[in-house]
Amino acid sequence: MSNDQTSPSGLTHFDAAGQAHMVDVGAKADTHRIAIAAGTIRMKPETLELVRSGSAKKGDVLGIARIAAIMAAKRTSDLIPLCHPLALTRVAVDFEIDPAAPQVHCTARVETSGKTGVEMEALTAVQVGLLTIYDMCKAVDRGMVMTDVKVLEKHGGKSGDWVAE
Repeated sequence: MSNDQTSPSGLTHFDAAGQAHMVDVGAKADTHRIAIAAGTIRMKPETLELVRSGSAKKGDVLGIARIAAIMAAKRTSDLIPLCHPLALTRVAVDFEIDPAAPQVHCTARVETSGKTGVEMEALTAVQVGLLTIYDMCKAVDRGMVMTDVKVLEKHGGKSGDWVAE
């Protein structure tokens, strides 16, 4: 199966016989690839205040969540079976506290120069960042909810640019 072919279902991670396989990207050109993903974790107002003030029992919640998210982006191919291991050139993770909601928004921007995109790395960074916040705050708020994890943008490659509506 060539790089441009997909299974009868249109899914690229299955061959014509329906068997799972890693997509062959060998003939693709290296291009600058960027993906931006985001997600949110909702929590009690008093939990958000612990995060904001840096007084959570386990320490600097957002600082540790940022490092966890970066590490996760770098290890995505170890977690998602058919992802290619990639040499990432940039992983930037930002958190925005929204006291009115109360919630924390996480945004991850991942870049590489290569043959395949970095959407999975950006999504993994966001989810692990949010999971780390949950882990660090669960002693005071087990009802936190992670939501709206999604790709916002992708750039580069044969398909070009895509921005969520």
